[in-house]
Amino acid sequence: MKFEVTILGSSSATPIFNRNPSSQALNINDHLYLVDCGEGTQQQMLRFDVKPSRIDHIFISHLHGDHYLGLVGLLSSMHLNGRTKPLKMFCPQQLKEIIDIQLEYSETTLQFDIDYYFTNPVQPETILDNQDVMVESVPLDHRIACTGFLFRQKKRLRKLIKEKVAEFNIPVEYYSAIKKGADYTAPDGTVYKNVDITLNPETPKTYAYCSDTQYNENYFKQISNADMLYHEATFMHSMLSRAKITHHTTALQAAEIALITNAKRLLIGHFSARYKTLNELLDEALKVFPETELALEGKTFVIGED
Repeated sequence: MKFEVTILGSSSATPIFNRNPSSQALNINDHLYLVDCGEGTQQQMLRFDVKPSRIDHIFISHLHGDHYLGLVGLLSSMHLNGRTKPLKMFCPQQLKEIIDIQLEYSETTLQFDIDYYFTNPVQPETILDNQDVMVESVPLDHRIACTGFLFRQKKRLRKLIKEKVAEFNIPVEYYSAIKKGADYTAPDGTVYKNVDITLNPETPKTYAYCSDTQYNENYFKQISNADMLYHEATFMHSMLSRAKITHHTTALQAAEIALITNAKRLLIGHFSARYKTLNELLDEALKVFPETELALEGKTFVIGED
């Protein structure tokens, strides 16, 4: 089961020092999910070979420009490149108005439908449930309404042991039932226990995406035990007063959150333009949570990988 995230943008507020505003491409079983879409996302997708035609779901955390200003351009390119299949958009309700007015004044009628699912910034909700993943919104504490997103892999079927299937001449028509946990009874009455002819599926993994927020324990329980936690870390802890004013988190606080919520790995991102290099932020977080990495653009992280 493929479950990995490619970082397209990791800067806060503005593009600077070769860093772009927030955007990530999540690959779940070869289906792409775009999480936030800051300015320059299209260029980053070209640069890192993320194909827009494979994106059917877009998640926008909130309406500060560094998280959505690349969206109208992306939608326009999808239209110009002949997209006709629907696109699912999970976002604040006001985003529809922003997109509609852009399309209206450019006299553009998209060739594809956008199916909107409006997020609730106060109450956690399951906003997507398909064969691969279940996605919950995570209310955060930012200056404006903002939600993170929690991606939970679906449990897969058991895996057939090919050598055993061949050895016992198990017909193909029994495969589906066996994968679901059934034993197999051969024509001579011999019963082959499921545990002897299958392997356990991989344990489902979780990815928690916490975009802009200040430290607030209200969302900790929901993101607990994540295999990978992405958390904003806009400032060093020496800038805590600035972080509080702007409703952001420090690298130290992000590490504390990972420790408290029992995350297995932590990615920090959304770095302030004041930092030309990022080693200081990483070092600050590592002192609290050793399994911390920088959300570097172009890097792909396998979720659940030790």
